[in-house]
Amino acid sequence: MPHASQRPSPSSPPDWHLLDADEALRAQRSDAACGLSADEAARRLAAHGPNALATQQARSWPALLLAQFQDFMIVVLLAAALVSGVLGEWVDALVIAVIVLLNAVIGFTQARRADQAIAALRQLAAAQAQVLRDGQPRTVPASELAPGDIVLLEAGRQIPADLRLLEVAQLKVDESTLTGESVTVEKSVAALPANGATLALGDRVNLGFKGTMVTHGRALGVVVATGMQTELGRVAGLLGDAMDRRTPLQRRLARFSRQLSLLVLLICLGLFGLGLARGEPPLVMLLTAISLAVAAIPEALPAIVTVLLAVGARRMADFNALIRRLPAVETLGSVSVICSDKTGTLTQNRMHAELVLAGGQAWRPNDVKNDAQNRTADHAAAALPAHHALLRAAALCNDATPLNPDEARNPTGWQGDPTETALTAVAAQAGWFKPELEAAMPRVLELPFDSDRKRMTTFHRDGAPGGGPGGDQGHGGFIAYTKGAPESVLPRCTGQWTPEGVQALDARAMLAEAERLAAQGLRVMALACRAWPALPPAPQSVAATEAIESELALIGLIGLIDPPREEAAAAVRDCISAGIRPVMITGDHPATALAIARRLGIVGTEEAQVLTGAALAALDDVALQARVQDVRVYARVDPAQKIRIVQALQAHGQFVAMTGDGVNDAPALKAADIGVAMGKGGTDVAREASALVLLDDNFATIVAAVREGRRIYDNIRKFVRYAMTGNWAEVLTLSAAPLLGLPMPLLPIHILWVNLVTDGLPGLALAAEPAERGIMRRPPRPPGESLFAHGMGWHVLLVGALLAVLCLGLQHWAITSGQGHWQTMVFTVLTLGQMAHVLAIRSETEPLWRLGLGSNRPLLGAVALTFALQMATIYVPWLNPVFKTQPLAAPELALCLALAALVFVAVELEKAWRRRARTFAKSLP
Repeated sequence: MPHASQRPSPSSPPDWHLLDADEALRAQRSDAACGLSADEAARRLAAHGPNALATQQARSWPALLLAQFQDFMIVVLLAAALVSGVLGEWVDALVIAVIVLLNAVIGFTQARRADQAIAALRQLAAAQAQVLRDGQPRTVPASELAPGDIVLLEAGRQIPADLRLLEVAQLKVDESTLTGESVTVEKSVAALPANGATLALGDRVNLGFKGTMVTHGRALGVVVATGMQTELGRVAGLLGDAMDRRTPLQRRLARFSRQLSLLVLLICLGLFGLGLARGEPPLVMLLTAISLAVAAIPEALPAIVTVLLAVGARRMADFNALIRRLPAVETLGSVSVICSDKTGTLTQNRMHAELVLAGGQAWRPNDVKNDAQNRTADHAAAALPAHHALLRAAALCNDATPLNPDEARNPTGWQGDPTETALTAVAAQAGWFKPELEAAMPRVLELPFDSDRKRMTTFHRDGAPGGGPGGDQGHGGFIAYTKGAPESVLPRCTGQWTPEGVQALDARAMLAEAERLAAQGLRVMALACRAWPALPPAPQSVAATEAIESELALIGLIGLIDPPREEAAAAVRDCISAGIRPVMITGDHPATALAIARRLGIVGTEEAQVLTGAALAALDDVALQARVQDVRVYARVDPAQKIRIVQALQAHGQFVAMTGDGVNDAPALKAADIGVAMGKGGTDVAREASALVLLDDNFATIVAAVREGRRIYDNIRKFVRYAMTGNWAEVLTLSAAPLLGLPMPLLPIHILWVNLVTDGLPGLALAAEPAERGIMRRPPRPPGESLFAHGMGWHVLLVGALLAVLCLGLQHWAITSGQGHWQTMVFTVLTLGQMAHVLAIRSETEPLWRLGLGSNRPLLGAVALTFALQMATIYVPWLNPVFKTQPLAAPELALCLALAALVFVAVELEKAWRRRARTFAKSLP
């Protein structure tokens, strides 16, 4: 025992599991009978801080608003607006300012909505704790716990802080959110041996950890760590080491902005210098250069991209996916690997009886459904009498309790240890309902489960079950049922008595069968029985317990597993068809992980690699990178290793998504290109680290989100294709006219109008463009792929040049033929040519007639409105002086429409050529 002067102060971090209970209490200066006084608890809370994990500070609205003006494109536009205002072009300056403000409002609104939604999720996770204060039990917010507090635990409660357990009564804890293990841990009080200093968390059985769940029993514990000093807080602290990575969209737009700005600067300087060389007035040329800059920079791009992402985020919210950061919508369409946690994400996080083995035959019960009572007769007919005897034993040798006594016949309405609730459920499927069995065969004695024996035994009066499915009657006296691990129960099966009609099994043969089932990833439970004419006395020693649990007759084995989610297998298939590689990363047993991975289709039936945490720890980063491309299943890994796996995949150029719900997933969620957290059953820490929260905890939602991300990126490309082609046409028209000896074809008001009506509504309407056919049958985009890949750059240059040639050719013809309306005609062709272009580029390959004009009604409406507005500038008399236009005669308007239609024809011919080239490429051997 340490000397008083050497005792650790409250909440200092000794190896608490190595101290006995009294030493832990003295170290924390606490009393198990009275707890802390209210004053002392308040003093310690002030000294150590609240029992809460550090979270990101909520962003203030001024900070959110200011963040909307930090994009490089926005800065360029603000500078252009300032120069325009200085030169007296207030209309230009006002329009640019309005567009910038629109972008800011949209981004600000979406960011605030996401922050508020996450705050609401945090409130859902607020916990309470039962403590002793001044000798009286009290319920207090978990955040007000202090080191030294005495906490009372019972089944169904979350452990509110790290505890050194002082008293336990059959306590079992689900630590899957911290360790990844789906099997509950039985807790004890005794100090662990001195050589246990390096034990893993799951093996520190005399400690309770913050954030884990009590599934069975009750306990008393002293708080030894709170807040960020807990094991959960230590994992949360790893988030600070995970590096934020910019999304693919942010990288592409930043690169595009730099290149475009440099090009615009060079063109504007060239035009300004050319004008000065020709003797043009410097002020006029400066205004022309600025007008050209406004024409060249797609000022609506930030706003349109934000709108496209916001619309996608709203659509995703409709199927329970909450976007925390808008660019994450697009990132989902870029991921090439999804690293998924197993427990609770790919599986249901509840044990299920997979196999019932008795009487020499196996029975595979269907999964438990809410309508299982209606199918009881079918299940009873499918099972042998030996199966019924086995399931009756499983229901009686069981401590699960009903959630609602009125629904005790509901197989899914039970709480307690996941293994025991699974056994209760499968017994109910065959018609054996625990309350009815206990009424007929009441429990009169029990030997509780403990980790040393790895089994439990219950004694029941041998009364008649009352005409149950098995049909056998009681014989008087008592029956003892024993349940436990096969290696613990089978060696004790030397007896021959079994219920009527049931033959005792060969224990040796069944041990080999149990090992085979365990290799398939099943958790195997063995059940045995023994008849007692009279009730034995309660054992007072280990030897007496061993004597009672002897001469057992083996009834059978039950194999259990945490089954995959029903929708997960289909989601995995969809991921693979989309070129996305699913990878399972779990803290569970390798055999269990591999069994689930095979069921889901993550790996095939052939021999598959499973890399364990121990093997991974032996690999350096270079060796891990050499293997990471071939491994689909990782087992027994810790949080830091998950980060290594993600980073190794990223080193191969992969864009990695990490899904998960536990605290142990949070660091990898932050390190991944996009983290996808579960909002319903997930932890606060995981949600805080993620970019996307699945409100329904449905893995299949990720597939729908990937599809939506791809659709949105396609539509962003379509807008960039559309906007840049039109702006390139404007640049060529304005800059080439002086070189050809022609007057300036457009006035600044014309340029402004073209940008306003063509980039605005039609660009917004592209957000409603449906997904193209086969969008989930193509591989993910390469990480370094340019925004102008797949021929889009050439399209912009050539189609923009075509439109410019049409405008300049019309200008030359009209001037030489004496047409006085030539500027209005050029203005009209430039506007309507872009409308023809936007209709043609709705798909990169499909013709418009196949898509149908009505498949994107917002775009059709935007084009019609733009056409009407353009006609108004020409034919509304009071608008003519404003826009410097003249009404066109019918032949002049017909010529303008024909020239604009040539753009549509050219793009449709390009798509036809692409389709033919693709078909020819597929035909090649």
